[in-house]
Amino acid sequence: MIAATQLRVGYLILYNGKPHRVATAIHRTPGNLRGFVQAKLVNIETGSNQEVRFSSEDKVEKATLDAHSLQFSYKAGDEFHFMNTDSYEMIALDRDVLGESAGYLIDGMVITASYWQGKVVGIDPPMFVELTVADTTPNIKGAAVQNTSKPAIMETGLEIKVPPYIEVGNKVKIDTRTGEFVERV
Repeated sequence: MIAATQLRVGYLILYNGKPHRVATAIHRTPGNLRGFVQAKLVNIETGSNQEVRFSSEDKVEKATLDAHSLQFSYKAGDEFHFMNTDSYEMIALDRDVLGESAGYLIDGMVITASYWQGKVVGIDPPMFVELTVADTTPNIKGAAVQNTSKPAIMETGLEIKVPPYIEVGNKVKIDTRTGEFVERV
């Protein structure tokens, strides 16, 4: 248990029996009233967020998630199949659990999965991935001089903005934290 005044962005806490990540935490002391902490909490299981006000005397319980390495095997419909690299157990996860990270998954990729009470509640792909461009508009002569970008669809179905000189078949490096193009590989 920690005091509500010690909450920091990124902490994992239990709120109403569910794991939440602290997105914002502001300590306020208005005039002659008692201080409080205004926090924005994101439910790890559902992704929903809510504003919560804790009094300065409140205590919150820190949540601990288990982490396991999973290797991506294949996709079937909206289910993504992984193998636990420790137990060799096969696990199927829905696109809802993976969120935006589903667009970065390629065969054989090892990711870190966060578990809450034996259930996967989210994944962390590597910081950078290299994907092949499957579709984009053709290169236009002289376009490299301009500071513009064009949409491109990657081999996984992910759509990102790329510079005009990128063509179909090019391999590009993408930052998974922002979803932005980094460089041509």
